[in-house]
Amino acid sequence: MDASMLLDPVQVLGGPGQAVEKQSAVLIRNRRLEAFGDEARRMGRSEALEPQDAGHQLLAPCLVDCHSELPEPFHGKGETLASLLRTAGSAGFGQLALLPGTLHGPREQPDQLQGFQQSDCDVNVHLWGGFSSGSSGVELTAHADLLEAGAIGLTDGRSMPPIALLDRALTLGDMNASPVLIPALDLALRGEGLLREGVNALRAGWPSDPVSSETLPLSQLGQLQQCHPDRRLVLMALSTAGAVELLQQMPLRPKATVNWWHVVADSFDSSATASTWFVDPSLGSQSDRKALIRGLADNLIQAVAVQATPLDDEECLLPPDQRSRGVSGHHLVLPTLWQTLVVDEGWTPEQLWQVVSFGPSRLLGLGEECLAVGSNRWLLFDPELSWTPLRSDPMGPRAANLPLQGKALRGRVTHCGLRTPASRAC
Repeated sequence: MDASMLLDPVQVLGGPGQAVEKQSAVLIRNRRLEAFGDEARRMGRSEALEPQDAGHQLLAPCLVDCHSELPEPFHGKGETLASLLRTAGSAGFGQLALLPGTLHGPREQPDQLQGFQQSDCDVNVHLWGGFSSGSSGVELTAHADLLEAGAIGLTDGRSMPPIALLDRALTLGDMNASPVLIPALDLALRGEGLLREGVNALRAGWPSDPVSSETLPLSQLGQLQQCHPDRRLVLMALSTAGAVELLQQMPLRPKATVNWWHVVADSFDSSATASTWFVDPSLGSQSDRKALIRGLADNLIQAVAVQATPLDDEECLLPPDQRSRGVSGHHLVLPTLWQTLVVDEGWTPEQLWQVVSFGPSRLLGLGEECLAVGSNRWLLFDPELSWTPLRSDPMGPRAANLPLQGKALRGRVTHCGLRTPASRAC
């Protein structure tokens, strides 16, 4: 990035509750926002800076990912903490919250929450603490100790604890107002299902996952929220139209997230052999995807999560029923969501940022990202820039399970103020 840059004109979204200024200006110096509007123009003239026409681009606050996985944070062939921070930071993500599961077991001790924040990086890393010992759903971890040590909230990741244990924990209330992230998932009902039940699963010949594997546990979780109105239950990655309908009927709703891939893809337009079909929760139909979008628009679902599940090349060679389900790719999230929600569905940029930045921050109990003079927490997004994601991209992920490789995309983060471990300039 240039030491100094005057963008004039440029569209600016300052923060939550603010409207996009379409003919604004901004002066950026050494990654930091120096001035906006007429003050930026005045300072730019005094420095003889040539204005850069960015009238179709959007300067906006950083994005927030409220849950992703990183099983090998410091060593290994797959994604590491350094590579994740590089990729996510260059894609505009200023906050990442990592689920507790690692190759060495879940984070259920306070000392396991150390060493993730890097001094040369501006991407804030938050850690979910384990809800039950070994994610077994048998014995609770020391919730108060984990939260005091800095855990952002509590979860067993992809596992849903037994309702009785959840009820006991919420009654004890050691989590106070911290979020408890729970997937609405009945593993017995899902069985070996790889795709949500329907015509597409039948045509492809893959085992199907019934909608009831999500809606039945969701009903129980809704009742639990009703019994514990002061606790912050968060439903992790809803995936069906039935779940959205159930949420709408609840008088006291838990908060909820959705996986970005469930917003931009469905089983209708995927290849029957594509690894991107096999995600957790199971990929649904076009009707499911449209219902999830309505749920976001109506604030029944508050956040889009990346829920990255990085796999290496060797793992991706395994049959679908023998490898972890999921996709990766923080750099793909904003371009595909912009195309789906803003271009196709007619959303405003303000609505999009509500579900990719401000809503996720509130769900995690964090202050919302916003633009401010002196801050380097900003991104510049060009919705018209065409590009093709490739594994060879030096700023791309190390993970092998990346969708849309080799396909032309429209829209990309071109600059970002955040420092990352692998680069001093985005």
